[in-house]
Amino acid sequence: MTTETPVAPAAPQTVTEYVATGRRKTSVARVRMRPGTGQILVNGRPYQEYFPGLHHHKAIITPFEVTGTLGQFDVRARATGGGMTGQADALMLGIARALRLYNPDFYPILRQAGLMTRDARKKERKKYGLHAARRGTQFSKR
Repeated sequence: MTTETPVAPAAPQTVTEYVATGRRKTSVARVRMRPGTGQILVNGRPYQEYFPGLHHHKAIITPFEVTGTLGQFDVRARATGGGMTGQADALMLGIARALRLYNPDFYPILRQAGLMTRDARKKERKKYGLHAARRGTQFSKR
């Protein structure tokens, strides 16, 4: 009969993670950022694969470029609702908020670049008696 000596469990590694939420139109992006190699995953896929347009790619990395932290953080994000532009802009706001949690000194820089303000523009609701939000009926002389 062999006896096993109990092995003490390894001490858990504490990795600091910065969690933030960004919104735009009807899109919501939940961002989890930690120090790493610069990998950005959106819904489990690289952001270059998930977002088709180059302007979306530029928007997503803008907070890192402005603060000089490009390639220093790994980002895992969950984007839901809306379309591609709304999700990309929501992700940009979420990353900016996470960077502010990482270093509060980044706030004025991000604010100056316009990255800390939530874009409140949404689709206006349709009103009764109209064809759309503001589009009325076509004038008919007869």
